[in-house]
Amino acid sequence: MPKRVDHDERRHRIAEALWRIASERGLDGASLRDVAAEAGISLGQLQHYFRTKDDMLVFALGHISELAARRIGARVGSLAGDPSPRTLLRETLAEMLPLDDKSRTGQLVQIAYFVRAVHDERLRRHAKEGIPALREFFAAQIRRAMEGGDIGADRDPDTEAMLLISLVDGLTGYILLDVLPGEEAMRLVDAHLDRLFT
Repeated sequence: MPKRVDHDERRHRIAEALWRIASERGLDGASLRDVAAEAGISLGQLQHYFRTKDDMLVFALGHISELAARRIGARVGSLAGDPSPRTLLRETLAEMLPLDDKSRTGQLVQIAYFVRAVHDERLRRHAKEGIPALREFFAAQIRRAMEGGDIGADRDPDTEAMLLISLVDGLTGYILLDVLPGEEAMRLVDAHLDRLFT
């Protein structure tokens, strides 16, 4: 009997091979042939799933975003009871930072995508869809804290949410460049949350 192929598993394996190459050499250094070799399949098999490099990049970007959302969901889901807005924000922000090897690789790939997406509308669409959803999640937590009196009524939830995203984006670059250790980045996150939560 012919061997059954799990097509989703193979697409994910290709995406992960692309990430490994992109984290070391950037996306421009990831040819279809290199990704196929890294994934342990032939170029023809890879092209069965992705006709072009751009098709592969779009899929891989969606997959990495899905994995990041799952990782954040698992971290938040592991919290006991009904976590406070501050706890939810802190745990989500911590999960977004490159504090271990896996998240570091993910962030390096995200940066490689960012550089390419500046000139590629198809890739840029993911940021245009993903960031507003993240901003709304953060803003909802901030509104909840405002209702509970933990954040001043003079704060604008949407502005504060975007400031949190921007803080993590900036700290991510400094961690990846070894300008800041992860512990110092988390100290700065906590300092910002201390100022936000009164």
